[in-house]
Amino acid sequence: MIASVLVYAGLALAFVGFVSLIKPLRFLGIRTRARGGLVLLAGVVVVIAGMALPAPETRIVAPRTALDEFVPVYQFGEFHSIQVAAPRERTYRALRAVTADDIFLFRTLVWIRRFGRPGPESILNAPERQPLLDVATRTTFLLLSEEPGREIVVGTLVLAPRGWRPPSRRPTPEDFKNLHAPGFALAAMNFRLEDAGPGACRVTTETRVYATNAEARRTFAPYWRVIYPGSALIRRMWLRAIRVRAEADQSATNASTRNGLPLPLTIFRGAAMTTAPVGGS
Repeated sequence: MIASVLVYAGLALAFVGFVSLIKPLRFLGIRTRARGGLVLLAGVVVVIAGMALPAPETRIVAPRTALDEFVPVYQFGEFHSIQVAAPRERTYRALRAVTADDIFLFRTLVWIRRFGRPGPESILNAPERQPLLDVATRTTFLLLSEEPGREIVVGTLVLAPRGWRPPSRRPTPEDFKNLHAPGFALAAMNFRLEDAGPGACRVTTETRVYATNAEARRTFAPYWRVIYPGSALIRRMWLRAIRVRAEADQSATNASTRNGLPLPLTIFRGAAMTTAPVGGS
């Protein structure tokens, strides 16, 4: 987080310095082009410092989640959570159903991340109206673990040594867990649900990246520090999309219950509501 802040602060400083080389920004106290050059140089130094900061390693001593089992050691990570006014089971169904279009700014951010280039179907180029986790696990992500109503974990390879070729067969969760050869970086993300009182739950999502050696860590660090703000925003918006779906479903259930109507038999036509007859025509 601190490293990413330094990188973006340095980029902002460098931009101001570059503009001041063309026309000094006097309102910022930059009265000459020479001073603008110094600001540009300072910005570059701050960016380099942010990129070069060492990434501390975290080790999970006592695994508590499925994510802990698959990535007990990591150097890069993020964690987000949200409270949802719906039970775990209903929220999990919503989690599984969320599409790319449900997530605010998702398509814009992944378009930027792939530099506007078209590409094959993946989580960065998801089809419309298809659950995003389904798209992920049939393309570039591997389903590592799933406990419906509790936790789902997916993983992918984000860095490999030059010249490495993937095996012809699809890797397994055990392959992912046991990959420790130098030069690789593995990323895993989970969604986990915990009860938070009657009819409510807390949803968390955590992303971890494990670089298998120092060289892989140094190679991956600049990329992570640049994408971190966008990645964090996507995770937060993803959680909000889950909440919106889950609470909308919960509201429909509550409304049906208040009207004494079993939900599967309730038919909505615009503002009118009728009930299909049971066992009759």
